Amino acid sequence: MKRTNNIKFLLLLFIGIALVSCDAGGDPDPGETEVVELAGDWYVQLLIDGEDVHNLGYNLISTYNTAEDNGEEMWVDDHELWPMKVSTPVNVQELTFSGSSLNNLYSYEDDGEVISPEVDITNGKVLIGAATTTGGNITDSIHMNLQFADNPGTIYTLAGYRRTGFLEDEH
Repeated sequence: MKRTNNIKFLLLLFIGIALVSCDAGGDPDPGETEVVELAGDWYVQLLIDGEDVHNLGYNLISTYNTAEDNGEEMWVDDHELWPMKVSTPVNVQELTFSGSSLNNLYSYEDDGEVISPEVDITNGKVLIGAATTTGGNITDSIHMNLQFADNPGTIYTLAGYRRTGFLEDEH
């Protein structure tokens, strides 16, 4: 009888500890990054003079805060579409970004030579609620002009819309 009471007590104690230890202590707020309005996943087209000359269609790129999260710069990452991953200066209030001779963390190989071309970004901007997705949904628009050091004089445009998560908008 005493042993049964001890087992019941230990079982209740274990259940009580398990229930209490799972409480996160309220509703945690992870907060936002300093570039939250500029950050996201985007479906964009790579255009030259308004045309998709490489027939790439829509591709996913990402913009996100740097480790410093200081509101002065963000990453633009094309997931090796071209390839380009650069940290660029931003103006969070104006929702704009641009920079010259940006260090490119991605590279490609050409005849055995590894090339990481610097990138110039001009006219980078996000327009809230200004895009209609291919599925007909309203979301944010992104636009930027690019010039790569290994192809001077050619201005590429990345333009598209913020990823909505709706199946009809996925590419």
